[in-house]
Amino acid sequence: MRSLIIAGLVALAACSPSKPDPAAAAATAAQAAAAETTKLTAYLDDQFEQELKENPERATTLGRKDNYDKLNDYSEAQQDKMLEWRRKSVADMKAQFDRAKLDADGQMNFDIWALELDRAEKQQKYRRQAYVFGRSAPHTERPSFLISYHRVSELSDMEAYNSRLAQLGRVMDQSMERAKAAAADGIRMPKFQYERVIRESTKMISGQPFSANGPDSPLWADAQTKIKGLVDTGKATPEQAKTLTDGARKALIEGMKPGYEHLIAWAKEDMAKAPSGKVGALTLPDGLNWYAVALSDQTTTDMTADDIHKLGLLEVARIHGEMDKLAQDAGFKDAKAFLADRDKKKDLVLPATDAGRAEYLKLANESVAKTREMLPLWFGNLPKYDMVVQREPAYSEVPGGAAHAQRTTPDGSKPGIVFVHLLTPTGFLKPEIADLMCHEGIPGHLLQGDIAVRQTGVPKFRTAYGYAAYGEGWGLYSEALCKEMGVYLDAYSDYARLDGELWRAVRLVVDTGLHAMGWTEDEAVKYAQDNTTEDDSKIHAEVKRFLINPGQATAYKIGMLKIQALRAEAEEALGDKFNIKGFHDTVVGSGSLPLSILETRVHAWVAARKAAAK
Repeated sequence: MRSLIIAGLVALAACSPSKPDPAAAAATAAQAAAAETTKLTAYLDDQFEQELKENPERATTLGRKDNYDKLNDYSEAQQDKMLEWRRKSVADMKAQFDRAKLDADGQMNFDIWALELDRAEKQQKYRRQAYVFGRSAPHTERPSFLISYHRVSELSDMEAYNSRLAQLGRVMDQSMERAKAAAADGIRMPKFQYERVIRESTKMISGQPFSANGPDSPLWADAQTKIKGLVDTGKATPEQAKTLTDGARKALIEGMKPGYEHLIAWAKEDMAKAPSGKVGALTLPDGLNWYAVALSDQTTTDMTADDIHKLGLLEVARIHGEMDKLAQDAGFKDAKAFLADRDKKKDLVLPATDAGRAEYLKLANESVAKTREMLPLWFGNLPKYDMVVQREPAYSEVPGGAAHAQRTTPDGSKPGIVFVHLLTPTGFLKPEIADLMCHEGIPGHLLQGDIAVRQTGVPKFRTAYGYAAYGEGWGLYSEALCKEMGVYLDAYSDYARLDGELWRAVRLVVDTGLHAMGWTEDEAVKYAQDNTTEDDSKIHAEVKRFLINPGQATAYKIGMLKIQALRAEAEEALGDKFNIKGFHDTVVGSGSLPLSILETRVHAWVAARKAAAK
């Protein structure tokens, strides 16, 4: 009987369902989420390929030669077409994919693609308020794009280049038509920007081949350099080179020149109606709402102009206090006394001569190289490609102009470049070089851009899209990081770092003052003069920059403060398990991100570190 009972129990046990295995279930769910994310990546890659067909210039910046002979369509009709495309793309994504079934990376990609539609909708509504010929205007940026990104290694590449040269006239005409439409709506850029457009456009079509005398124009010089490269490498015969040269000359004179002449003529005529004095966003139709959208777009936050203005005032006061402390630690009464002593040291200034400019570039390139050698202690993911500091091209160089970075291509065929304006009449402070290169070069924009374009296993659009608060915030965070890294070797260099941060804090006050509080250009200049030590040429140039690109100047400090706050949170949460390399790789490893998504990513990294430590 006992044996029968035991046999029955065994049989019953065999028939009973086994206990669920949580680990196996979690693994199965993770596999399903990863598979769904792979499908989403394929979908987004297909969508990005569609986008690149309409944006051949972006394809070129990615090192590709798709539609290599074409420039973008700059008409409002094309903007409408692309908005409709993006609406359908996001709607199809939401219909095909359940966000909840994606893994964390998939959800991040889903959210960014959806966010891009939200940004596009807002930008489209206020597209005429955003000055066509403001910052990054086509009359200088398209030539710069051709010079920097259009690589010529085969005969066909130069033929494509000549085709693009000929299309520059069409690009100027389309852009001018958009500016005319904006003017008809009562939206005109400030008078000083009309003057700049006329000046820069005139430079672009001056000299050879537009006239028999004078130096080569920028694009003519570049065309000849590219053609010579083909001959030197045996890719073109002298006869073929002559045909290409004749083609470039024809493209410039018959294709490019008329569009620039139309632009110059229109700018001269319309300038009489241009505003001056109080010219911020609030003076434009629906200007305050436009500025709110601009702030949201640039900062990827919901901070208001009032929030940002108050933050700026607090930051200006805090940094002034840090400057005084640095000066006192160096043996001076305050920052004013420290500066007075610094200004007596003539050996700290490079003269505004050709020799001084050459020395500046030498020191800047050495600074980037030296800081790059320090990276392994602070980053696991290191930059791979070449980087160089160059002078801003003559056609776009202005006194006090802001340095800017141009990132490498995914294959490294084009180096990352930092462009610096060297027209400042008062010379160049050597202690400022390291800080600027930390921002624009290493570990700033060039490092971040190098890593971004080399991402693998992510949708391709993630290697190309960018967000100002993340990019500029990382650049400014990098300036502070360089202090930890030991880049600033003396009090003068460290003071330059604080001075740079102060300038970005002043921007929060000035930008919101100009665009939301009715400040005039003169009032903005006065505030900057009272609160910084920047020379007048830079202050005037920068205030003009803020006026033609509302909101962009606020991105730096907003982004920096967010990255610093996330680091402080991670350090507190992880204690001795915090790893600076891991944090930095998390921040820069996924390319440019909206700040809210960056926050989610860092929080996930912290959670993973905690779990691994158990």
